[in-house]
Amino acid sequence: MESQTTTNEAPPRPLECIQRLQRAISRRDLDAMTACFEPDYTSEFPVHPDRSVGGHTRMRQTWTQIFASVPDIQATLIRWCVAGDTAWAEWEWHGTRVDGAPFVQRGVTIQGVPQDRITWARMYMEPVQEAGPGAAVALQRDLGGRAAR
Repeated sequence: MESQTTTNEAPPRPLECIQRLQRAISRRDLDAMTACFEPDYTSEFPVHPDRSVGGHTRMRQTWTQIFASVPDIQATLIRWCVAGDTAWAEWEWHGTRVDGAPFVQRGVTIQGVPQDRITWARMYMEPVQEAGPGAAVALQRDLGGRAAR
């Protein structure tokens, strides 16, 4: 289900930018992606602080690697919300890696878009783990204890 504008007004500029980004990722168009970001934008990964990057050069390096590793990547914009110049977007990025394995990441990004390009982003994208020990075991592992029986 997608969030949608319910009036006949044009979508807010932040949403237009996020939609351009979605199309650029799905077309694997690095130049169109670059045009969605200010040259000195910053990108933070709050749950992985060591992954924080910024600027066109680093963004292009990262996405060049992604496009080479997942040549059929598609970006699905699932839901979004715009408040002022901030856009919240729920995504699924999926495709097939060159080694034949599936590639699926889901999560949320929050972007500052004061004009028509992203100036900052907070990324909460993670690989999808289809199978695992379940919620109770994962919680206990994260808390450093034993799983509840």
